[in-house]
Amino acid sequence: MKLRLLTLGQRMPAWVTDASRTYQARMPREFPLEVVELKAAPRQDGRTRTQLLAREADDLLAALGNTPFHALDERGALWTTLELAGKLEQAQQAGDSLAFVIGSADGLHPLIFEHSRAPLALSRMTLPHGLARVLMVEQLYRAVMILKGHPYHRDS
Repeated sequence: MKLRLLTLGQRMPAWVTDASRTYQARMPREFPLEVVELKAAPRQDGRTRTQLLAREADDLLAALGNTPFHALDERGALWTTLELAGKLEQAQQAGDSLAFVIGSADGLHPLIFEHSRAPLALSRMTLPHGLARVLMVEQLYRAVMILKGHPYHRDS
């Protein structure tokens, strides 16, 4: 099963890149994780927010192809790590790859939500893009470790 994290925005601080690569390297062979950085639409050319998001949506959908995905949005469902592991297991059993999408500073176009499986929230708070990326990569790693039978946390 291939996992992908598509992000709009490049040139993340070193701590974001380092943390993401650390968790990517830890992923087992049967769950490779690819982080795809797409360029956000330029904000200086006078286009409206809707026009910018529409261009980014086109880029995201082209990069995703037929891969099922969950868009990250603070209005999405709040899953536990165990629930995320369950979603990964369902996709794996169906023979699907699965992707997750983080929008630009302006969010995501409604078209992305129309194509998305249930949108997912990491928090109800607005998170900086880099932090959202690191959190998502770490949670994918943790969910995969649960599926591999590694202890998730200490249950009392």
